[in-house]
Amino acid sequence: MADILRTTAGLGGESDVRRLLQEHDWSTSPLGPPADWPPELATAVSMTVSSAFPMFVAWGADLRFLYNDAYATILGAKHPAAFDAPFQHVWAEIWPDLVPIVDRALSNKSAYFEDLPLTMERHGFREQTWFTFSYSPLHDGHGRVAGLYCTVIETTSRVQAERRAAFELTVADALRPLASADDAIRTGCTLLGLELGMARVLYGEVDEAPDTLAVARDWHRPGLASAAGHTFSIDAFGPGLAHAGRAGEIVRLADVRTDPRAAARQGTYLALDIQACLAVPLRKSGRLQAFLMLGLDRPHPWTDAEVALARGTAERIRNAVELARMQGTLRAERDRGRSILDTIAEGFMLLDRDWTVLQMNPAGLRIAHMDPAEFIGCNHWDVWPEAIDSEAGRMYRRVMRDRVAGTAEYRQRIPDGVDIWCEVRAYPTPDGGIVSFFRDITERKAAEDKLRAADRRKDEFLAMLAHELRNPLAPISAAADLLRIGRLDEARVRKSSAIIGRQVRHMTSLVDDLLDVSRVTRGLVTLARAPVAARAIVDEAIEQVRPMFEARRQHLAIGIADPDALVLGDKARLVQVLANLLNNASKYTPEDRRIDVAATVDAARGRLLLTVHDEGIGMEPELTGHVFDLFTQGERSVDRAQGGLGLGLALVKNLVELHGGTVACTSPGLGQGSTFEVALPLMEGGARVAPADAGAVAGGTVGGARRPLRVLVVDDNVDAAATLGMLLEACGYLVDVEHDSHRALERARHQRPDVALLDIGLPDMDGNELARRLRADAQTGTIVLVAVTGYGQEQDRRAAFEAGFDHHLVKPVDMDELAALLAGIQT
Repeated sequence: MADILRTTAGLGGESDVRRLLQEHDWSTSPLGPPADWPPELATAVSMTVSSAFPMFVAWGADLRFLYNDAYATILGAKHPAAFDAPFQHVWAEIWPDLVPIVDRALSNKSAYFEDLPLTMERHGFREQTWFTFSYSPLHDGHGRVAGLYCTVIETTSRVQAERRAAFELTVADALRPLASADDAIRTGCTLLGLELGMARVLYGEVDEAPDTLAVARDWHRPGLASAAGHTFSIDAFGPGLAHAGRAGEIVRLADVRTDPRAAARQGTYLALDIQACLAVPLRKSGRLQAFLMLGLDRPHPWTDAEVALARGTAERIRNAVELARMQGTLRAERDRGRSILDTIAEGFMLLDRDWTVLQMNPAGLRIAHMDPAEFIGCNHWDVWPEAIDSEAGRMYRRVMRDRVAGTAEYRQRIPDGVDIWCEVRAYPTPDGGIVSFFRDITERKAAEDKLRAADRRKDEFLAMLAHELRNPLAPISAAADLLRIGRLDEARVRKSSAIIGRQVRHMTSLVDDLLDVSRVTRGLVTLARAPVAARAIVDEAIEQVRPMFEARRQHLAIGIADPDALVLGDKARLVQVLANLLNNASKYTPEDRRIDVAATVDAARGRLLLTVHDEGIGMEPELTGHVFDLFTQGERSVDRAQGGLGLGLALVKNLVELHGGTVACTSPGLGQGSTFEVALPLMEGGARVAPADAGAVAGGTVGGARRPLRVLVVDDNVDAAATLGMLLEACGYLVDVEHDSHRALERARHQRPDVALLDIGLPDMDGNELARRLRADAQTGTIVLVAVTGYGQEQDRRAAFEAGFDHHLVKPVDMDELAALLAGIQT
């Protein structure tokens, strides 16, 4: 204790934390007296207490929380109770968000987060906050991680200011083209209501003679009645509202039923479905003009950020209303127009016919970062010579010469050395000069750059998709031409058929990848959760990729620490995850190299870890954070020898997250291999998976003689129906083919087939309706109905089974699967 206090002595001022260190009852703390602390803890606490930057230390089994005075400000009302309390208890409301970060630090890995959003409760109510911080592990004298320390800065004000600036830009853009005051009020109220999640936002203009509030337009949540067209006595909202408004004071009512300023008039608020109200007065020249009132149908403490957003929007609505009402008389009342221009958010500049700068409004001065004395009365081109050959400069000269309005975008360097983008509009004036309106669009340009980059990645992906889909078409086309020529022996026919089959399976795999990613990313996948053993996941994944490993002569090393470790999940999807990682490792690893797959248990965190490590091409460290993103890939060769769409890792990430797990990638660099690790929550106390019944064999034969099945094929695609029919006949089935739903219904009634293979996308009567009619008819109700369709999403399968289908197959049909299905149908 003495060492810690001595280290922090001389810092100036009385320190709450130093006092707590002296006065705290350490006998009840698992940390024990500071004099007995390990040197590592004492040093960390000393460093923390001495720092003027917000910091904390969490040490021991339950991470006892120690911090400095700067951090106490962040704690708010939680201080000083948080001192020496368990970390989890201090920030219980955000603990689920912090657990992965804490776990990382306790795993001896530092973590850094910038502007992380957290919903905290530190002043008696929940509030949205943002923080930039780093967590780092703290080691004891034996080198073990015994805790962590954090340096942090709250960025809530900056993030809220940025969001407010973006929203205010949106409001300004939305209000600018509106010529009607009512439209401006409606638009501003709507944008603000949606942004803040209000129940109602109304803009009421004040008539001071009778002291009334007239609501021309409002916005309200669906289901609530509009207040537009109503006029209220201001006193109906409480006797203090008018007084506060005239003083320019914003009124915050967290609960109108208990706040003494509104309780006596709560009926007015409740009639408008308002329990919490924020009233922003708008004054001009000392006169109360209007109120912007925000209402929620529940109690709510108003934050400073909400107040700032409401105040800014109120000003913009008022400005837009005034501008709209004055546009018709702008030329006749130039002086009054200048007053209005001084209040708008856009920059305004007036030039005479000789390019002399006559006027600029306050918004223009802010954008230009200049003082009027620097340019008023000066030649425009002398002040901004860099604009002479710019798009804006050329536009100015055209407007001056042709007397036709123009617009341009202009990149300008302001005096502090920062480049900004401005949108500039110029109009000719009656006296031969021009007037210019300009606004800062730097944020919009940055957003557009990001969109262009995303669009470029999408285009690259589509080009790759086209390449991958065209590749198998060449051998399919060539094999089809050989079969059409008809002068092939049996061996060549078999070879051509095998080529077509392989390429069709490859194209099917590509389409399946696309559909799988689409379904997973849109949340359309339902997991069939059941206990799954680690051994089952690894064995089945390896079985899927074994042919690829053997073809490339790669060595697969398998390590399973606990084969019976269980996770609760969808076995097929988990096998798909590991198979995709193994496939990816094989694809980017040279022949005769080694690939390791391991399944281990992290008992401390209750996780099953599936790890795939390869000796492949590796990647730049900066790419590892993006390999799971859609449309983001590393550099590939022109011939794309590896093939595929690069969607496997995006699918892996989404499927793992659906199981409540995480996936990460690391690589030391190019040519040094890669490691992928999947972490899945272990089942707690789950039973081991029973082995499959060796006697249960799908599609077993039935004793006794069989007659050939009669199969009805219905598809409006003539070629598809014909080829499927020929394949079935070659397999020994009696086949009838129809292309029309109504004729198929009649044939089924007369011939009564054993099985009907129906396309869903039939004209006139689709396959689902045909199935319903076949099921409803006593003559055809026992036919086994199989949907053969290109519609393969989960909702399509459900719709097919609800219509009466027994089975659902996706085109192109896997003949082995169809043959197994038909073999299981007795006649």
